Amino acid sequence: MSEIRQGQSRRLANPGPLGFGAFATTLMTISLAQMGFRNVLNQTVFVANLCFLAGVGLLISAQWEMVRGDTLAYTVLTAFAFYYGGYGALLMPWMGVVDSYGGKTIEYYNAFGLYLCVWSILNLFFFVASLSTSIANMFVYGGLEISYMLNCAANFSFADGYSAHGQALTKAAGAFGFIASLANFYILAHEFCQDSLRMKVPLGETRRWVEQDVL
Repeated sequence: MSEIRQGQSRRLANPGPLGFGAFATTLMTISLAQMGFRNVLNQTVFVANLCFLAGVGLLISAQWEMVRGDTLAYTVLTAFAFYYGGYGALLMPWMGVVDSYGGKTIEYYNAFGLYLCVWSILNLFFFVASLSTSIANMFVYGGLEISYMLNCAANFSFADGYSAHGQALTKAAGAFGFIASLANFYILAHEFCQDSLRMKVPLGETRRWVEQDVL
């Protein structure tokens, strides 16, 4: 038995599906709520996804991407693990974040708008980096970038008293987040199919175009 084990080739499991699945599932639920699907406005129930599936799952996946030497995947997954975990904490009533502002006041909306604005800057770096990976990745971070900017504008609109504009912008942000989540599920299918079914689901690789331009 020991001889067989020594002769077997060792291969690390692909951490990608866990990361993409956690990312897609969490983002899709939030996006559907933002679009007002089934009249769900309260997102507190999503804390389970935000803190555990995304927060813990993305962090675990990120560590193994680091072992594989994928800097972009490690950075993105770690950043969004803490982002979603933090967002889940904001939704926990006992954390008292909203209450510290006296409810959803002008200051709260301005603070949340700034929070999203800075995140859109960080995500912009992820989008630029994705240009050398695949079209599917570009859809993920491109959709997220537009979603962040629209969410930021929505919160500033609420702060300025333009509730109707804020609601419209929130729904639009949810739509772009939904597109990004679909792209994530598509990448998940790619990872699973090539690993388990030996099928190829094309991602639209762009690395060769970038390398040709550089050369």
